[in-house]
Amino acid sequence: MSAFLIALLPVILIVALGQLLSTRRWIAPEAFRSIDRLSFLVLLPALIVRALANAEFDTAPWQMVVTLIAAQCLMGVIGLAAYGWPGISRPAIGTIIQSNVRWNTIIALSLGAALFGDEGVALVGLAAAVMIPAANVLSVYALTAHAERPPGTKPRPFLAMTRNPLVIACVIGIGLAAAHIEIPAAIDETLRILASAAIATGLLSAGAGVDLKALTRAGLRTFTWSLIRLLGMPALVLAIGLMIGLSGLPLAIALLCAATSTAPNSYVLARELGGDTTLAANLIAVQTLLAAITLPLTWALILWLGAV
Repeated sequence: MSAFLIALLPVILIVALGQLLSTRRWIAPEAFRSIDRLSFLVLLPALIVRALANAEFDTAPWQMVVTLIAAQCLMGVIGLAAYGWPGISRPAIGTIIQSNVRWNTIIALSLGAALFGDEGVALVGLAAAVMIPAANVLSVYALTAHAERPPGTKPRPFLAMTRNPLVIACVIGIGLAAAHIEIPAAIDETLRILASAAIATGLLSAGAGVDLKALTRAGLRTFTWSLIRLLGMPALVLAIGLMIGLSGLPLAIALLCAATSTAPNSYVLARELGGDTTLAANLIAVQTLLAAITLPLTWALILWLGAV
């Protein structure tokens, strides 16, 4: 059980540090805006390209792949139920959908390594290879389609996806992996350094974006959708996985990936594409905290199923 806390604690601490830096104004808000832009254009694409280019697709347990993608898509559809929430804005709906389909790769990798060693890391890497593109396509579409825009203009989510650096990074990474093109050592190391920066800056920006007063005012909505995400995704993975015969370690890894909180970089994407940034940051913060409870419950479920 300590492995879960060890994986979650650094995330919580860095988010808290971002909040401290912002509330004390040790770093100006406009500086975080510049950091967000850098993450969106350079750091996050580097993380995605490297993760996908180094993924092993040839020996993939495709039952796990199908299960995870199907669960993501269904969670996106469930997010449309936010239309029924009284007084909700369109950007908030897009933000909820994004929260539903994203997952925290860093926590999953930490848990995979701590619990299952290299085999666990490899399977989480495969999950990242398929879930990152799906999450980015679904998120970009949802945020763009629900963004506020001048009267008379039409949303063009598909056009926005073709221009989105994260989607372009997914295409490049998958292309490199499919063609079995190995990234040169110097470039791979450069991408690794940029990817490490993406993780830290994403967590700091998420913390800086948390409005504690707004969190209190919007508490019910935030906690409701956080619980739907944290409980709904593993439930869908379990149902779909058992239905198509997924079992053993791949099932355990799929459940752990599904049970993580939404990705910290979802705040950056919400800001860039017109989502509700306050809600995005609050969903990240609440889910990160609640995951300290729901992840051990998921682990208990895995043990009960005898998946490991």
